Amino acid sequence: MLVTMKELLTVAQKHKFAVPAFNTSSSMILKGVIEACEELQAPVIIAIHPDELSFTRESFVAMVKEEAHKASVPVCIHLDHGGDFQQIMQAISCGFTSVMIDASHLTFDGNISITKKVIEAAHAVGVSVEAELGTIGAVDDAGESGADQIIYTNPDDVEVFVRETGVDTLAIAIGTSHGLYPKDKKPQLKLDLLKEIAGRTSIPLVLHGGSDNPDSEIAQAVSLGVCKINISSDIKKAFYVKCREVLQDTSLREPNTIYPPCIEAMKVVIRQKIDLFNTADKAHLYCKK
Repeated sequence: MLVTMKELLTVAQKHKFAVPAFNTSSSMILKGVIEACEELQAPVIIAIHPDELSFTRESFVAMVKEEAHKASVPVCIHLDHGGDFQQIMQAISCGFTSVMIDASHLTFDGNISITKKVIEAAHAVGVSVEAELGTIGAVDDAGESGADQIIYTNPDDVEVFVRETGVDTLAIAIGTSHGLYPKDKKPQLKLDLLKEIAGRTSIPLVLHGGSDNPDSEIAQAVSLGVCKINISSDIKKAFYVKCREVLQDTSLREPNTIYPPCIEAMKVVIRQKIDLFNTADKAHLYCKK
């Protein structure tokens, strides 16, 4: 069932769970994500970053749409960290049901301006919009990367931004970073800041950089109002670690021999995230009466 982000997160907010947004950049990852979510009857967001889209090409989105329509669970197709208006329009034209405009690097007024422009275009065709206030850190330069320094979201700015833009959901910076943390760096979320932000707005909140964070903090974040959590590095690591192990056998060459154990290794992580976010068995909440 193909749905928008707003449809997904309205229900998640009401029932106090978070929908996982799994970054998906190949048919193998897509297969594992859809299978695991159907097994656990969990709604899901298929997130595709512009860097991933440049690799998969737009034809991949058509595949995702077909899988979403056939799926027994609600599926949203989301552009992750869209960098400019042109990228947003490209995503809408090829079938995304949700887009993120990440203008967090601009001035506050500049962020409001471009977000309003995106919302005007996206809402006109029924597409949901996510924006970002503050900056997400980065622990490496792979994929979507991030900022050199975390700038925590200002709760006062949240009130003004949401009122001025009418955005559907907001990514906030409370201490996460994209990527996998080195051994000498321990992530720590500012949960008091999250609590204050949640008290200033009624829209669903988003946590980026959800990989490699302590489960206890992620669970608390969900209980405090986070309704969407982005996961990329954790599932890709599980997939490709297993892939390297399988390919030690140099006689293997058929995808249906190589990839099934890699997909299964990734699904272990996907299932764990679904349970952690309290998303299992929530698909029935989206059934139309």
